[in-house]
This record gives sequence, structure tokens and C-alpha cells, in this order.
Amino acid sequence: GAWYDALELPSGEILLTVGDLTGQGAAATSGVSMLLGAVRAMALCGTGPAELLSRLNHLLDAAEPTTGSALCCRYAPSTRTLTWAAAGHPAPLLFRDGTGRALTPPEGPPLGAPAGAGYGQAEETLRSGDLLLLHTDGLVPRRGATAAAGRLLALAPRLAAVTDPQDCLRAVTDELSADERTDDGCVLVARIGS
Repeated sequence: GAWYDALELPSGEILLTVGDLTGQGAAATSGVSMLLGAVRAMALCGTGPAELLSRLNHLLDAAEPTTGSALCCRYAPSTRTLTWAAAGHPAPLLFRDGTGRALTPPEGPPLGAPAGAGYGQAEETLRSGDLLLLHTDGLVPRRGATAAAGRLLALAPRLAAVTDPQDCLRAVTDELSADERTDDGCVLVARIGS
């Protein structure tokens, strides 16, 4: 069960999340619904990304004995600061001036780790025109996180010329649509405005 979400917070910050729980069908859908509701509630209460993932891990450990991964980003438009944490999840990809790179991930075990697991938090200053791409590992199946990021980063010249987020998604799906999937995959694209 993969998910993505974007939510404007009362502070004016924007929450961006993607994640994936093991399993399929009703059980995975139920788990995703529970986690997404918890993510939104904690973010609305001001919980930062690392603490949010720690609490999410505790909730998953107590309520749903399963594993998964998640990426939680909080963007402050006033300072253009992206604060983020990962729970065993691929790092966000940053595209700037026709090139792309994966952000350096802070430490964080997958969801389903023993309660009390710690999650690091990182910050990145973004610029007007930057494109941020969050994805689940199911987007590029059976290739591993490094191969998935490599294929997506190779799209940098193409994404540099695109201003509409829908066109960014089309570029990603055009590149990856021929791949046979056995897992859910999702992508969230955000362009930083002026």
C-alpha cells in the first residue's frame, strides 16, 4: 500500500509525504488510512518530521504488526527551507538548473522497527524554480533504490524545461511506463515558486 499526500498547514508550511507499507489489499489499505490520518493530525499539531516518524513507528508497532517506509518533508515558503526525515525510504530528489541529485538522507530505520527507534532530520535550502520529486521504491520495480534514483535523475534535462507539475509527472510516467510492476508506486512532484 503506497501513499502520497500534500497538506498546507496553519503555519503556512506545506507537508509533503510519501510512503509504502508491505502487503496489498484491504489490510494494506486499512494500514495506509490509519497512518495517513495520523501523519496529518500530528503535522497539524506542529510535530516535526523526525518526531512524526518516531511516533508513526510507535503507532505501527502497537497497532499494525507490519513494516514499511516513509518520507516526511515540511517546507517553509517564507525561508524556502525543507526539513525532512526518512524511515527507510528513498531520499527526495532535487532538480535544479538542469541537473539532479538525491538529498543526503538522515538516519532512520524502516517503519516497524522496535518502538523507540530514533530518526534523524535534515534541512535543505531550496531556490525558486527547484523541483522536488518524492517517490516510493515501487516506481522502478526490481531494480533497487539506487537504480530507481539513477533513472529518475537522468530525467533532469527534460524536467528543467517543464514548468507544469502535470508535465513533470508525464515525463516520469513516459520514462517508466513500460516497466512491469508487482508493487504499488507513486510519485509526488513539487515546484518551488518565486
